[in-house]
Amino acid sequence: MKIAKITIPFLMGYFLYALIEILARGYTHWTMTLTGGAVFTTMCILFRNAPPMPKQLLYLLGAFIITSYELAVGVVVNLYLNWNVWDYSHLPMNFHGQICLLHCTFWYFTSIPAKYLFDILEPKFYPD
Repeated sequence: MKIAKITIPFLMGYFLYALIEILARGYTHWTMTLTGGAVFTTMCILFRNAPPMPKQLLYLLGAFIITSYELAVGVVVNLYLNWNVWDYSHLPMNFHGQICLLHCTFWYFTSIPAKYLFDILEPKFYPD
């Protein structure tokens, strides 16, 4: 059961993030699928262990997690390896073309269904 606590959220994030990217821009990259898996796994850990707080703050933390992963992966795959997986340089309020305010806002709203998905998974994979 311990493996399922990590594997199930990872696979869900892997496939859902890929689906979001394919719907939004028509394709994805394997680094983004791995990032999506890591993001949702991390968010499940946050949702499971966070002290009681307003949901808006939880969603803000979710956006911070996603944006942090996006920046870290972007620095490696785009700036260091020059794979050019994405480039937000054309968007306002971007940081080295890797993250931007527009996408950070999108990640805030993406955290809402992620929390509801976790709420569905929690009784099965995270029983007390």
